[in-house]
Amino acid sequence: MSNPTMWMIWPDNPALSILVLALIAMVALYAARAPMHALLRSASQALGGPLRLGARWLFGVAAELRARNKAVLLAQGRRETGQRIEREFERLALLVQRDLQGYPTLQRKLLEEITRVEEDYKKCGEVPPPPPDWVDAVSAVAKIKTGGGEVVQKILLDIRQSLESIHDKALAEYRRAYQMRHSILEGFMPYWRSLDRTMKQVDKNMTGIQDAAAAVDAQMASYKEIAARSDEAEGQLTNSAVTQFAIAAIVMAVALGGAFVNFKLIALPMSEMVGASDYITATLRTSEVAALVIILVEASMGLFVMESLRITHLFPRISNLDDRMRRRMIWISLTLLFLLAGIESALALMRDMLIADKQALLQSLATTPAAVNEGWLGHIPTAGQMVLGFILPFALAFVAVPLESFIHSARTVGGALLVHLINALAFVLRIAANIVKQASRALVHAYDVLIVLPLLAEHLLRARRSGAPDASGERVDPRESTLHPLS
Repeated sequence: MSNPTMWMIWPDNPALSILVLALIAMVALYAARAPMHALLRSASQALGGPLRLGARWLFGVAAELRARNKAVLLAQGRRETGQRIEREFERLALLVQRDLQGYPTLQRKLLEEITRVEEDYKKCGEVPPPPPDWVDAVSAVAKIKTGGGEVVQKILLDIRQSLESIHDKALAEYRRAYQMRHSILEGFMPYWRSLDRTMKQVDKNMTGIQDAAAAVDAQMASYKEIAARSDEAEGQLTNSAVTQFAIAAIVMAVALGGAFVNFKLIALPMSEMVGASDYITATLRTSEVAALVIILVEASMGLFVMESLRITHLFPRISNLDDRMRRRMIWISLTLLFLLAGIESALALMRDMLIADKQALLQSLATTPAAVNEGWLGHIPTAGQMVLGFILPFALAFVAVPLESFIHSARTVGGALLVHLINALAFVLRIAANIVKQASRALVHAYDVLIVLPLLAEHLLRARRSGAPDASGERVDPRESTLHPLS
């Protein structure tokens, strides 16, 4: 066993031994001050330099990845915007073909109705005939002085009666004329209503065309922004991609829930088909894998149907097929999907029968009496399972639409997250480099604290030498002293 006092100079006086050893250590550390400072600085540069280089490289990688993400995002946005513009032009062409192809007939109808209205209006505008010549005769007779002769009175009475009859006749003729004009004006109404309906239809058609043209203008403005590679277009496309990613993720989660229900419907009867005791691994049954394969095949058939209908574009080779081959592929995929749906419906029925047999076996082994059959009400769960087993494959077929949106938006969202992650890692490396640099400075100062007594003696010696005259008889400025061996 080693003696604890063997390192002491004077074993009988530990305090003096420790003091002397401390002084010796200070002198040794003071002598090694310059190499230790250089070692600490070199270690700081050896650790901090790679960290700073790594941070600078990561920042460059992030900038390059951001530029690549922007190029991919703008290319995808340009393609989608171009497709939307094509659809808007097709819609506009349909509107023009539907609404304006009959415009010559509509114009001819308008001209005919306007001509007829103008003719009727001219008929209504005919002036009444001028007063007859006997008006002057009546004026002359009216100037005759009525003396008292019976002949004159008789003549005047006859004239009055004649005038009254003529007046009644003229008034009746004018009434018939105005009644005819009013009937003509009343005949205007159908033509005015027809003109009004025609003009409203023209206005509606022109408004629809203007709205379609405005939609095309908006899409063209967006396309120009994307072609100009503006930051605003990049921000809009990024926000749109994030929104599509979130919505597609929610729909995919719902689809996974449906697939889980579908899996539960066919997992039990599949164990009777492939063997319940057959395991692929210690915990994975062959029946479960078979049920999962059937569900995946159904989803694949639905994907092929969507691709053949050109609703999705995950496989460009399918959408580029000629129409005849696409129709064949649609019918083949739909036939297989119907067959798989029928198989699932049969498996759902088989599942219900297996469960019923198991319950009957348990009841036969138990002491409790068997349950009474509920009649047709007991077949409702079975029918529901069969219908659900037939509908779920077709519902899963539509998962191709959110899957495409999820895949396309995941590229943008994943790229943006990767850029932020690389920037964060570069920032951490830069902080670590600064920590290493400041830690080396702290260690240098801590080393000087350990040898504070020799440094204080050195400082006093410099102060004394700086106050003494040099060989030329001049005093040396302490700020110009170069006696520090470690500077």
